[in-house]
Amino acid sequence: MRALHADTGYLLYRLGLRSGQLFNAFLQESGLRLRHYALLRFLATTEGALQRELSSRLGYDPSAIVGLVDDLEKLGFAERRPSPDDRRSRIVVLTQDGRAFLRDTDEAGLRVTNDLLGPLAPAERDALHTLLQRVADTELNS
Repeated sequence: MRALHADTGYLLYRLGLRSGQLFNAFLQESGLRLRHYALLRFLATTEGALQRELSSRLGYDPSAIVGLVDDLEKLGFAERRPSPDDRRSRIVVLTQDGRAFLRDTDEAGLRVTNDLLGPLAPAERDALHTLLQRVADTELNS
């Protein structure tokens, strides 16, 4: 196990799995998964997005986006609307119920993060976040 723990990529993978497990356990009650949550969080930062944009920005297969949006529409958390730029296209927008759901999950998300990062001091958490953000920004912009 020590050899694996010497591999940063493996540690990131394991921590990502654990984070997903913790968050999915919380979301299970609502019937959603982390992928739904990520889509809702992204929609909260936009006035709406085409499904193909959601696919590329979140790194999900286009067919997966269709199913996720369908699920969110059934719950009233998102809806498809005509695109203001092209009436033949539809954008996905976050509804007020979707915004309320995100507000309700903020505290739980913080608890998941606190559980996962419990061994770190606050300054270490900030440093880790800053470093991960830099890597993510570079990766997402390439």
